[in-house]
Amino acid sequence: MYAARYYACAQHTHAGRGKVHRFVSRNSSTRWRSLVSPILVRPVREQLEHDRLVRLLQIKSRRRFDAVANPGVQQNAPVRVGTSSLFPDLLLFSQDRGRRLHAVVEVETGESVNHLEALAQWAPLSKLKVEFYLYVPANMVDVARRLCEDNKVQVTEIWSYHLVGDQFRFTLMHRAREPEPAPRVARRKPVPSAVRRKPAPGPAKRTPPRSASKSRGAAKSRGAAKSVRKVRPQKRR
Repeated sequence: MYAARYYACAQHTHAGRGKVHRFVSRNSSTRWRSLVSPILVRPVREQLEHDRLVRLLQIKSRRRFDAVANPGVQQNAPVRVGTSSLFPDLLLFSQDRGRRLHAVVEVETGESVNHLEALAQWAPLSKLKVEFYLYVPANMVDVARRLCEDNKVQVTEIWSYHLVGDQFRFTLMHRAREPEPAPRVARRKPVPSAVRRKPAPGPAKRTPPRSASKSRGAAKSRGAAKSVRKVRPQKRR
């Protein structure tokens, strides 16, 4: 009974006051949960502010990405999560030929930062293998952090926003820690088989010292040879 009223209320919600997300779920018991977002009725002023903020982020992101927005009840680009399809507020695709999904963005207002929204939107989107950016009002940053911790939502960045006159101001309030790189192990370069290392030089060989008798005999033979050379043959008369 409650589910029927919940669904009927969602069907009659005005486009400017409600946020409807339709996607298929195989589990019939939770089908009524997947047809609508937990935030059924949002004040008109907040909804207009929400859609304006989504379009502003879309314009800023076009420099680096192909940004596709789903403001209000528009369903321009879905994202597959398990057996369901969600429609985040903003999807950022790469500008190359592959058009790979880089990040998803959710913009929340004061009424939509709650436990139901965290379970229905934040938790499934954080399971994607892409970056997840969350924008919340400045006075709801602590609540958003607590909801992320309680529901184990892996958010890449949490940004706060507030109005200064007619302009939005953004402040980065949280950034997930990047995983530390594994230490590199120095690998030894293999030595090719053709190149052979030269053997290390061994100790120098020492000549054995001569004995005293041998040295004296050598000296006498040298002296006799010199005396023979000095004797000259005499001329015959």
